[in-house]
Amino acid sequence: MTLEEKLVLATHNRGKLSEIQALLQDFGVDVVSSADLALPEPDETGRTFRENAAVKAVAAARAAGLPALADDSGLCVQALGGQPGIHSARWAGPHKDFARAMKRVWDALTVQQGGQQGADHRAAFVCCLCLAQPDGTTAFFEGSVHGQIVWPPRGAGGFGYDGFFQPEGSSRTFGEMPAEDKQALSHRTRAFDLLVQNCFGPQTAPHNTA
Repeated sequence: MTLEEKLVLATHNRGKLSEIQALLQDFGVDVVSSADLALPEPDETGRTFRENAAVKAVAAARAAGLPALADDSGLCVQALGGQPGIHSARWAGPHKDFARAMKRVWDALTVQQGGQQGADHRAAFVCCLCLAQPDGTTAFFEGSVHGQIVWPPRGAGGFGYDGFFQPEGSSRTFGEMPAEDKQALSHRTRAFDLLVQNCFGPQTAPHNTA
């Protein structure tokens, strides 16, 4: 499957739009969002990141008559059985209050582990990208990054749970990193590099993430 010169990013999240536009800027692809085209947000009824990414990408591609790329991603906390996972945005409530969501995750973890010393704070950010054509054809690309959650959150950069997550090998949270540093490590970049290798060839992938 190949990328066209114009692509719909199936999101109303400006942070995701900015990240994807930055990742595609060297490939001559004009990216517009579902919000730019006034496309409605479909109900995310899937049970996995892949299913929800497909719901969003297929709906946008058919509505716009253009290829569409959807990202479904979330924070998976090991001690919480992978929660909030696919419900990461829902934990932020209707007003997308991620300060509330981070506190909710931390409180759930504290209750689950009883405030014990040496508590398990391991977590992973997971991303699944779905590239859909107007005829319903789809392709999937997945990436993840492991680390731990921290309390209180640190840093005002990024969006969502970024200030809450410290990737392995770093002393900074995603929220404390400049955009280019986060981009070099992120789950979204790892999924995107697989998309680029598939659509443009392996020599064009801008990041050599494992």
